Amino acid sequence: MGWLQGEVALITGGGSGLGWALVERFLEEGAQVAVLQRSQDKVDALKAHFGDRVLAIAGDVTNYEDNVRAVNATVEHFGKLDCFVGNAGIWDHYADIVNTSGEMLDKAFNEIMGINTKSLILGAKAALDALIASEGSIIFTLSNSALYTAGGGPVYTASKHAALGVMKELAYELAPKVRVNAVAPSGMNVNIKGAASLGQEKLGLLDARDPEKIGRGMPLGFLPEPEDMTGSYVLLASRQNNRALTGVVINAECGLGIRGLRQPRAGFFDE
Repeated sequence: MGWLQGEVALITGGGSGLGWALVERFLEEGAQVAVLQRSQDKVDALKAHFGDRVLAIAGDVTNYEDNVRAVNATVEHFGKLDCFVGNAGIWDHYADIVNTSGEMLDKAFNEIMGINTKSLILGAKAALDALIASEGSIIFTLSNSALYTAGGGPVYTASKHAALGVMKELAYELAPKVRVNAVAPSGMNVNIKGAASLGQEKLGLLDARDPEKIGRGMPLGFLPEPEDMTGSYVLLASRQNNRALTGVVINAECGLGIRGLRQPRAGFFDE
């Protein structure tokens, strides 16, 4: 029996990458799963792969009505909602303030903050009544950019820092009925797309970067697969394992925060 047996989860952005891995893991752990996904092609792929095991809903996470529609469909189909996972997100391919025009930064702010930050507030609001009824939980996908610099440009970094603040505020506002936590993964072997406002909608993170080189830059020496990150979400969603955690971010960043100025190798420092 899995840790999420009988639980019902709604996962945004579940049609690819980490979201897809979360769908698979939550199903393995015994949960019933719904997905809110913008791309109709990805909705179709979810239905083709998982069949009736997953309720896939096409919609825009930045639109409140679409979030409400997804929550209502989940509750109607499964009878309740126990966990809302705000996972949808986009990147900015290090669009820095020096080399990016002011006009592009203006447009990128609205798009990236909408998908990475506003969607968390709208999704949580849409799911609120159902989660209060089940005394369930909310989990947000953040990033190492919620805690550190140099994981993206100023807009992406702002969106993830802001999302951390949203998590903390909702944990405060929704206690004791709903637990609100987050996972902040490092880079992964996931080809997350960039912002359309920056002309990056077809450019993935790994299209212009060497995964092996990224992995060598990690203190643990490897680039995680999305499946490597799913255990933290299971922990936070599990009622048996997590009665006492709210307002917590699991910093799943392969040791980036403890790297220091030099990189130790098996107890010895490279000179």
